[in-house]
Amino acid sequence: MIERKDDFQERREHLKNMKDTELKAYFFELANKMMDPLVDLAYQNTSKSIERSVLLRMGFSSIEAKGIVDALSEEELLPYGAGHAVYILAKKHHISLKEAGVLLQEKDGIDFVKEFFNHE
Repeated sequence: MIERKDDFQERREHLKNMKDTELKAYFFELANKMMDPLVDLAYQNTSKSIERSVLLRMGFSSIEAKGIVDALSEEELLPYGAGHAVYILAKKHHISLKEAGVLLQEKDGIDFVKEFFNHE
């Protein structure tokens, strides 16, 4: 059996004079540092399933969401966000989100979305 060296007293040296509020603040500081790589990963990456999920929460059916995501994916616009693309198209043409989604699904409005994101 491997015996673990008891170094707890040494490792806690920098914590022993902290008050409860300071320990709590230090805990959340470390927790935030630990989560930073995951948050960065989420901001920088997406998938078709994530984008379909966003569109479902915006009120689109699963069939509509799949069509929108597929259309955006073919044009390599998915990293900008399917919901974002629907929103900017709706705002530009003063139409509902549903109407903008249908336009994107039919590949109308793709050129505007490409221009908006300066995507070649």
